[in-house]
Amino acid sequence: MDKKSKLLKIISNETIKAAHSMSVITPSIYATLFEENAKSHNFNLDDEIQLSQELISNECKNLIKIREQNSKNAIQLSSSTSKAIDAIKQKDENTLSEVLKETEKLRREVELLKESMYKDELTNVYNRKWINDNFLEDGYRLASKGVLAIIDLNFFKEINDTYGHPVGDKVLIFIANNLKKTKGHIVRYGGDEFLILFDDNRGIKEISDTIHSIHNSITSKKLKAKNGEFRISFSIGLSIFKKGDNLSNIIEIADKDMYENKKDTKKKITGIQ
Repeated sequence: MDKKSKLLKIISNETIKAAHSMSVITPSIYATLFEENAKSHNFNLDDEIQLSQELISNECKNLIKIREQNSKNAIQLSSSTSKAIDAIKQKDENTLSEVLKETEKLRREVELLKESMYKDELTNVYNRKWINDNFLEDGYRLASKGVLAIIDLNFFKEINDTYGHPVGDKVLIFIANNLKKTKGHIVRYGGDEFLILFDDNRGIKEISDTIHSIHNSITSKKLKAKNGEFRISFSIGLSIFKKGDNLSNIIEIADKDMYENKKDTKKKITGIQ
């Protein structure tokens, strides 16, 4: 992904996050939010049509690549199945052993393809599509019960403005890697926002204690950049959910809890220095 596309992704995530807090959103409101975020990053929208065409072209290339890989895998599976049937009929153990190796290789390729569809490019945690395909029924209802945590970085814009977006990217990777210690399902939900989904085998207090422990460990350290050092912190929101709950409603509950936590956190941590 080139620098322009990365910046556009940041602006898009910031716009989506701002829109998420509104009860009503129209195309013109969304366009205004997007334009304001673009201006804050000094991003020129004059060549929007050309940029849109480039993005669509890249997305099409990715879809074609996935389709070609799926087609290749289907052909391989068909060939291996035919060889296996013939080998069973002829009691040919050598061919069966060969088919087994081919099938194992095919299984690994399918798993890698599946992973690439569900992983966030930057942080290597899950993306939104993973939630839709693995945690939801009918596209919006949760398929099981558990606990949802929302993690929102504090002063992230200040980090980007002071040290640049490459450093901001490294911060996101650092946070994502630390959140993996929770043993939950980590999802990059927005630009600097993560969701963690926990199955119903851990209590909310245990989860809260674990995340706060990670937060305390992170805030006790200073990260180095070429032109200085800085601290990072995040705010935490939690919500219990049950099977059939609307994901948006659960996120909204966790979001309110997170903003209360953000108020308290920012009283203690007033910046990145």
